[in-house]
Amino acid sequence: MSIRVLGNRVMVKRAEADTTAGGIHLPESAQERPQKATVVSVGEGRKLDDGTVVAPGVSEGDTVIISKYGGTEITVDGEEYLIMDVGQLLAREV
Repeated sequence: MSIRVLGNRVMVKRAEADTTAGGIHLPESAQERPQKATVVSVGEGRKLDDGTVVAPGVSEGDTVIISKYGGTEITVDGEEYLIMDVGQLLAREV
């Protein structure tokens, strides 16, 4: 299945967080949700009242910082992703 993100939204995949800095593996229930994610898909952007479209400030492949509980979780082909509004992105790594 293929997903195309609409409007001013992005689809991201959270970074994996399965070990601590000391190398200890934590069960999923004890892990903190990672705040880093990779942008997988980007919508066309926000449409202004005059009809012009403002493109999002991120592109596919960018690493971004997201809020811990933001976005809508979806599963595509067994992989978990988040779809969120561009305004929910906190920062982009440069």
